[in-house]
Amino acid sequence: MITESEARALAAGKHPDPFRVLGPSEDGLVVLIPGAQKVWAVNSTDQSELTQLWGDLPVFSGQLLPYYKLRIQWVSGWVDEREDPYRFSPVLGAVDEYLVGEGRHESLWTTLGSHPMTHEGVQGVHFAVWAPNARRVSVVGAFNHWNGIAHPMRPRGSSGIWELFIPGLGEGEIYKYEILGAHDQVLPLKADPVAIGAQLPPETASVVRSLGRYKWSDEQWLATRSQAQALDAPVSIYEVHLESWRKEGWQNLIDYVADLGFTHIEVLPITEHPFGGSWGYQPVGMYAPTSRLGTPEDFQAFVDCAHQRGLGVLADWVPGHFPTDAHGLGEFDGTALYEHQNPQEGFHPDWNTLIYNYGRPEVAGHLRSNALYWLQEYHLDGLRVDAVASIIHRDYSREPGQWVPNKDGGNENYEAIDFIQSTNDAIARTVEGAMMVAEESTTFPGVTRETQHGGLGFDYKWNMGWMNDSLKYFGLDPIYRKHHSNLLTFGFTYLFSERFMLPISHDEVVHGKGSLYGRMPGDHAAKLGNLKAFLAYMWAYPGKKLLFMGQEFGQPREWDYRGELQWDILTDPGHAGVLELVRDLNALYRNQPALHRREMTPEGFQWLLVDSIDEQVYAWLRRGALGDPHIVVVMNLTPVEREGFRVPFPLAGRWVEALNTDSSHYHGGNRGHDGAIETEPVPMGNEAQSALLTLPPLSVIYFVEDQS
Repeated sequence: MITESEARALAAGKHPDPFRVLGPSEDGLVVLIPGAQKVWAVNSTDQSELTQLWGDLPVFSGQLLPYYKLRIQWVSGWVDEREDPYRFSPVLGAVDEYLVGEGRHESLWTTLGSHPMTHEGVQGVHFAVWAPNARRVSVVGAFNHWNGIAHPMRPRGSSGIWELFIPGLGEGEIYKYEILGAHDQVLPLKADPVAIGAQLPPETASVVRSLGRYKWSDEQWLATRSQAQALDAPVSIYEVHLESWRKEGWQNLIDYVADLGFTHIEVLPITEHPFGGSWGYQPVGMYAPTSRLGTPEDFQAFVDCAHQRGLGVLADWVPGHFPTDAHGLGEFDGTALYEHQNPQEGFHPDWNTLIYNYGRPEVAGHLRSNALYWLQEYHLDGLRVDAVASIIHRDYSREPGQWVPNKDGGNENYEAIDFIQSTNDAIARTVEGAMMVAEESTTFPGVTRETQHGGLGFDYKWNMGWMNDSLKYFGLDPIYRKHHSNLLTFGFTYLFSERFMLPISHDEVVHGKGSLYGRMPGDHAAKLGNLKAFLAYMWAYPGKKLLFMGQEFGQPREWDYRGELQWDILTDPGHAGVLELVRDLNALYRNQPALHRREMTPEGFQWLLVDSIDEQVYAWLRRGALGDPHIVVVMNLTPVEREGFRVPFPLAGRWVEALNTDSSHYHGGNRGHDGAIETEPVPMGNEAQSALLTLPPLSVIYFVEDQS
């Protein structure tokens, strides 16, 4: 049977393979039960008391009975019966082990983590975790008084996986892993890296949850998603931090966004994170929707409801770094497992976080599978990948001598680039119509180029240059704008080098930057005028749109994740007017093909007036496909009204004033053109037609070609 040295190793939590000695065998039965006073093997007709070995060791052995259970008398005197976890065969197969080791398991969450199941006719929970350098891994929880001796796991050979089926456990069980590290040290208890559920912070344990019960009703949306998210479709995204949108009545979010005409909601990271002030950008539970917002099924229902209202749902995804919290991934098995050993590669100086080692197949596979998990299990329509520049550059935010070059001496992280390419390829192959967006702040080439042509394979890249230049320009006192017109025009020199999305995100309304309204110059009326002009300029500019919550009505305060939006400000007619403007901009963007059908190609844009520097009046043409009505956009970006101002037009005839930011609908002065203008055969610039316009101060006007 069992030797004394093996029994003492089990009792000390240092046996390398507990299934080698525990459970049934030809020689009888051996069990490990800390806290037991007496143990019997029992079945429906018989019982046999087991003998405690070598004094007070929690190891018992004796006769094996068929179809046995264990009856345990605890030192407290309480008696219960339970199944023996060490009588069950493995759950995982060789294919799972192989795919995990290769980093090619594309549904890792079905293999690792915790899963309620019926195994060999018995209900329980299967646990599996990757910890290749650990000397022991145990499942601990209230069910075993958090005693790491009680439930040591089965090592699965060279795969580095440990697994254990514990009968009698079920949904809602709280657990962690106790790991004896590579250097014989007991590590701080670790949360499950692939857990689907997590405790509400500040608690840090994992929670056994199930997926697959939710009954989806979004078949129609999924069937048409590829068209709704095509490159020539209108994409207007409302970015939201779910916890601070509205404390009461948050259930109205989907109706609110749909009524404003946005096409998508993008949620800040919903993966579990210990520090609320990170807004989710320092995640620990990459597979667990944060319990601050409910259960996994609650999030599935949220996405389903959005789809039924015709809204897509994106989520921010953070595969670039993770926090150093003791229960997280750092030194998970006593070694730098998920991160690099060298801090010049593995520690992020900006955020004091750890950087994934993308060159380790299991780590890259963990993250790649995670992206597929959110898209497949929660029907998300895409991911916005955070901090891509940091991921792909070895010298990001590092001084010379503080980073490790690649094998060719350069700053590109080849392994990270391969990870991103392979992830985008896997998504394109398995999730039809999904949208992948990169937050990439450098001039790295080919972010949206196909991977087979050397690109990263994203659908869109955030246009950070446009965002920075535009906010700087609109933040200037109008008297100085003529000296900085290049801030508006320079972006067109690279506009079609990538497929761009125009982001006014959460990052632009925090850390002392103020709100979008607050960044505009002048008094209240001037701020509103500038803000409306900025939004109309943004919607007229080629590129998909993203606007952070609160900016759609010009919230004066900077965003604070601990509070909620300033909903009471909508009693001010000026702020209510901004909200109406955004509603109308979204409607025009959706309904006018010239504003979206060719916004990714140079043929969809043409300057009409770019040299009116002193007056700061600009005009451009937006084209759709052949036969679509053209749109001319005219902007007066000074507080001076321009009467009788001549602007070139590409075609003769009547042009309808489809939107004017000075309209009384938006609490403006209502100066304009009585609904339409007629061009004249007066050549101007490269055009044979022009028109005399009335341009209100700080205004943007959209003229749509009348084809009637």
